[in-house]
Amino acid sequence: MIKISILYPNIKGSRFDMQYYVETHMSMSIQLLSAHNGFKGVSVERGLGGVAPGSEAPYLVMCHFLFTSVEDFMAAFEPNALTLQGDMPSYTDIEPVIQFNEVLISG
Repeated sequence: MIKISILYPNIKGSRFDMQYYVETHMSMSIQLLSAHNGFKGVSVERGLGGVAPGSEAPYLVMCHFLFTSVEDFMAAFEPNALTLQGDMPSYTDIEPVIQFNEVLISG
C-alpha cells in the first residue's frame, strides 16, 4: 500500500479557504481519482497545534491518498493533473509538500 501525502505548511499571511477545499476541491479530487481501481481511500486533516502547548501546527492541512501502488496513483492522477492543479488558486496560495510513502503498518 502506498500513501501519497499532500501537506500544506502553516505559513503566516498565506491564504487557505478550508470550506472550498473540503467541500469543492476534495469532492472533485475523490470523484476523479477514485474512478481508478487502485484507489483505496483518502483522509483530510486540519492541523490543530504543535507539540508544545499553545504552539501552531507545522501544517495547516494534510491530505493522504491511499493507492495500491505509485503506478496506480500516477495512472489516476496524470489524466486529471491539469484540472486538480488548476483548481489550487481557488483555495490557496501555499505550495504543498508532496511525499510518497510505503505503508508498513496500518490499523
